[in-house]
Formats: sequence, structure tokens, C-alpha cells
Amino acid sequence: MKIKNISLIFNLFLLTHLLIWTLVPFLSNKNLPLDTIEALAWGTHLDWGWDKHPPLSIFFPEVFYQLFGNQDWAYYLLSQIFIIFSFFTIFKLAKEFLKNETYALISVFLLEGIYFYNFTTPEFNVNICQIPFWSLTIYYSWQSFKNNKTHDWILFGLFAGLGVLSKYLFIYLLIGINFFFIYYLKKNKKFNFKYFIPIVVFLLVLSPHLIWLVENDYKTITYGLKRTSLESSILLNHLAYPLKFIFKQAAILLPFFILLSLTLKKFKFKFNQKDEKSIFLIFITFVPILSMLITSLIFAANIRTMWMTPFYLFFGLFFIYHFKSSINLNFLKQFMFGFLFIFIISPAIYLYISISKNNKRTDYPGKEIAYLVQDRWNKNFVNNIEIIVGDEWVAGNLSYHLQSRPQWFNNLEPKLKELKLSGGVIYVGNADVLKSVCPGEFGSIKNQGICMIGVR
Repeated sequence: MKIKNISLIFNLFLLTHLLIWTLVPFLSNKNLPLDTIEALAWGTHLDWGWDKHPPLSIFFPEVFYQLFGNQDWAYYLLSQIFIIFSFFTIFKLAKEFLKNETYALISVFLLEGIYFYNFTTPEFNVNICQIPFWSLTIYYSWQSFKNNKTHDWILFGLFAGLGVLSKYLFIYLLIGINFFFIYYLKKNKKFNFKYFIPIVVFLLVLSPHLIWLVENDYKTITYGLKRTSLESSILLNHLAYPLKFIFKQAAILLPFFILLSLTLKKFKFKFNQKDEKSIFLIFITFVPILSMLITSLIFAANIRTMWMTPFYLFFGLFFIYHFKSSINLNFLKQFMFGFLFIFIISPAIYLYISISKNNKRTDYPGKEIAYLVQDRWNKNFVNNIEIIVGDEWVAGNLSYHLQSRPQWFNNLEPKLKELKLSGGVIYVGNADVLKSVCPGEFGSIKNQGICMIGVR
């Protein structure tokens, strides 16, 4: 079987993936997912960092809010733009490495066998935010190594910096890339002063966030360490957590390897230690994963499954590059059947779960609650709702859905001196507590107390 019009097929694949994974969650979910609502809540007053994350995953949803408002489809679309842009970058590098468009197409199609790049993509979060910068950093690090052009070194540093501003775990990719450069630095025994260009650009991009970190007691880093369960670590976890990590990754990658096997006549892995492309692919795929495993082993860190979202982006290219002599193009028909099965079944399962189960976050009646709150506000007060105080989920949903898009705060006390309040505040929280202290209009919805303070 021979595939014709590869570029057309690839572009149709990108468009179809974007449409399916934008429309399916939009049509089946009543509410945006938790992480997206959190990002939109934080985005009501942008900063260079937050308690949980660096700033970039908050910046992009806020840009889309300014463009589209509280239209849920826009944030599903945002996720898919990030995904297909990464696919495009991977395809571009795959064509360069494989010198064969059919193989390059297969290397991207294989990624549909990893649920990080389909099933979990509707929820825009820090993991999705990393993905385009992960692929671009790899692409331009290779171009810098191969061509040694100044603009490639600049872009390498720029996208590496933006990647870390998406999520700190991006550093694990940079470990792999740096080891690659150190390897060839030692091998060639010749230092290239252009190596300093991406370092300078990287530090310039990060500098506002680094200043923010110092001024805010490194709270984002502290939160990340807490998420690894380091504080409650016991000796057994030095073995239990790494084994748990290995088994989970094996389960996640099983569909990928089944799909890969459909293209091969035999499993013959070819590795040439003099092949720069092969060495590069090892450093950017397996060194970051191995580094995560070592982190878990040494520090007894509990590596959460979703943290691995960007780590497998170049798995398709890696395995096709090293198994290309074993690929039988006569098997392409069965591969395409396997690919289409996964391509169709993934959104079908998502749709089924979304419709059949009614106790998910995405079933939360955020729009209806906001309507009731706005209606009661309009009957009692003449000014706009300016501020919502409460947790990221309940209060964040109100901020997103209400007409005035009020600023969200978890706790108003530290900000009181900075804010010029003229009424227009809603507190959300424990109903019993709020009822006893509310100086304005009190009500409760879905077991949540709501205290409204405005101008009558």
C-alpha cells in the first residue's frame, strides 16, 4: 500500500483532530473542567506566578477570554490548537530525520495511541500548555546543533524559557538536551561560544518570574514539592513509587506499541553510536523519562500520571527512526485500520462517559448557578459585581459565568489595601459560617453559602 498526497492527508488529520476534540467536549460537557476554570479565575488579575503554577498556562486562557468571553468551545479549541501545532512541529522534524513523508506521517499517527494526545486534551492546563514549547524546544535545539545559526540558538532559548514558564517539569527535557550537548562537547573537544546565546535568552525570559518567586517566598516551588508527597515519604516509597511509575507508563504506552507492531515485519532495533540523529533522539526521549524515574527512586517522589503528558511527544519518531528497516509498507493498510479505530474510539468513549455519568466536574451547573446569583443581585443592588471571594472551583465558576466577569480572590484580606472597593463583592463558602457573619444579602445554592455585599 502506498500513501499519496501525504501533506494533504496530514493537514486533514490535523483539522479533523481539532474539530473532533473541540466539538465532542463542547457538546457533551455542561461545564469547563477544573483546571481550565482555575486558570480563568487566576487570569482575572494576571501576575508573574501563582500559588500552584508559573504564569503561562494562565496567560493563554485569559487571552482567549478577552477574544471570546465565556464561550466554552473557545477553551477546548485552545487545547487543540496547542496539540495540532505540536503535531505539525513533530512532522516537520520527522521529515528531516526520516527522509520519507510516509514514515513521518506514521510517526505522528502513532501518537494517537497515547491518550495524553487525545482523551485528556479537552482540559487546558499546565500539561497541555507545555506541549508546543516542548516540541519547539526540541526542534530548535536540533537546528542549533546542526546549522549553528544565531537565530536558531535564540529561538531555542526563547522556547525553553516559555516551556519552564508553563511548568517547572520542563526542566527534565532541558536536562536531556544539555546532556546531548555535553556529550558532543566532550566528543569533539571543541567549545562553541554560541552555546551561551540560548542560556542568556532563557534567563531573560525567566527573569520576571524569578523575581516574583523571590518576592513570594518560592510558593510555587513549595506547592510542586508537596504534590510529590515528599513530606509524608517513608523508606518503602523509594521502591513503591518508582515501580508504580513504571507500571503506569507501561499501561499508557500499550496501545502505542500495539499500533507500532502493525507496521513491522520484525522487531529489529538498529542503533549506530556514530549517528547524531539517533543519539539526539535518545537524549530527548529517554533521558527525561529516566530522570523522572531517578527522582522518584532517590527522593521517594510520587510522580503523577498526567505530569508525563509531554514526555512521549517524540516517541513515534524515535521508534520509526530505529525500526525503519523493519517497516513493511505492505502492512500500511492494517496500520491505518488500527489508527482509525483508535482515532474514532477515543472520542466515542469520551462522549459516552461524558453523557452517561452525571457526577463529574464537567456536570457542574455553573451557568445556571451564575444566572440565579446574577438575578438575585439585580433585585437587591444597583452596582456591578466586582469581586468574587472563595475557592477556585465554586467562586471561579461564578467569576467565569457572571456578566461582569468579577475578579477572583481566594482570600481578600491581603489585597484590601490595594483594592478600591465601591461595593460589589460576593463571598462564597461554608453556608453556616457565612450566614452568621454576612453583612449583606445571604443565600445558599448547592450547599454553598453566598454572601452578597453591594450598593442598594
